[in-house]
Amino acid sequence: MEKRKLGPSKIEVTPLIFGAWAIGGWKWGGTNKKEAIRAIHRAIDMGVNSIDTAPAYGFGLSEEIIGEALKGKRDRINIFDKCGLRWDVQKGEYFYGAKDFEGRPFKMYRYSGKEGIVEECERSLKRLKTDYIDLYQIHWPDSTTPIEESMEAMIKLKKDGKIREIGVSNYSLEQFKEAISFAPVVSNQLPFSMVDRHIEEDIIPYCMENGYAILAYSPLQRGLLTGKVTPDYKFKDDDHRKDNPFFTIENRKKVLKLIEKIKPIADSHGVTVAQLVINWTVNHPGITAALIGTRNVKQAEENFSSLNFKLSEDEINEINKWVNQTVLEVSY
Repeated sequence: MEKRKLGPSKIEVTPLIFGAWAIGGWKWGGTNKKEAIRAIHRAIDMGVNSIDTAPAYGFGLSEEIIGEALKGKRDRINIFDKCGLRWDVQKGEYFYGAKDFEGRPFKMYRYSGKEGIVEECERSLKRLKTDYIDLYQIHWPDSTTPIEESMEAMIKLKKDGKIREIGVSNYSLEQFKEAISFAPVVSNQLPFSMVDRHIEEDIIPYCMENGYAILAYSPLQRGLLTGKVTPDYKFKDDDHRKDNPFFTIENRKKVLKLIEKIKPIADSHGVTVAQLVINWTVNHPGITAALIGTRNVKQAEENFSSLNFKLSEDEINEINKWVNQTVLEVSY
């Protein structure tokens, strides 16, 4: 698998990154630890060199699984982790209320105070069983903490050798510009897919012009672009997609029409629609790499073979024609 430069850093990343939210189990109906470890190993064998996680993915469980999976393999993979999304302290900006694995209610906060970031990093290092994190990202902007303060913590961690590079996630262009004015930030992790392209308006052009990396998450729009989410599909109560605005009945119908139009291109290459969507995403101008959520070996083998074919210019233009005509009813 090819490698791309992670913005102005020395890190080289494969265009496909193992997304480790789902293996944390929370909001995904639980997890199978052994199968998750096998999936990570299969991805590495297929050439994937980076994995993305966060403490909030299963309250540390995703990190613990990764730590176990990477025994003897740490030198083969970059660990991208995050901080600033807290369930264990009531500080910062209230994010949302939810329930834990046992159904107990709690409140999630965005908190990027300096001492909080340093504390989180130490905990993550222990769960990951490693001495350093390759890319450490602030998960969400925190309106109660000055960006300068957050960046001071990230710079300290970098100087101390706890992290190699600094990144952010879900930052607007204005917030991103402020962050890079205080610290050597190299990337912004943002949602991007065929049906969620709002970052094309400002962030993608800015990052392309100035050499910063964009890590795209939810390239399959959390499964919506696989074609498996039909209008009559019923989500379980603990499925986070149940109340997501992208998954309204009307939006599902629109996406199925899009899939109907692009499926012949997938068929001509002998691949699935999901593989076609992933291929299109990582070859979209300005996208450095995409996080591909993976829970088992079967998904790993399908997901990480999505670059084993090349789309022609005519095929890309055909896909873009139908993508441009698909406008979902969502608000940002």
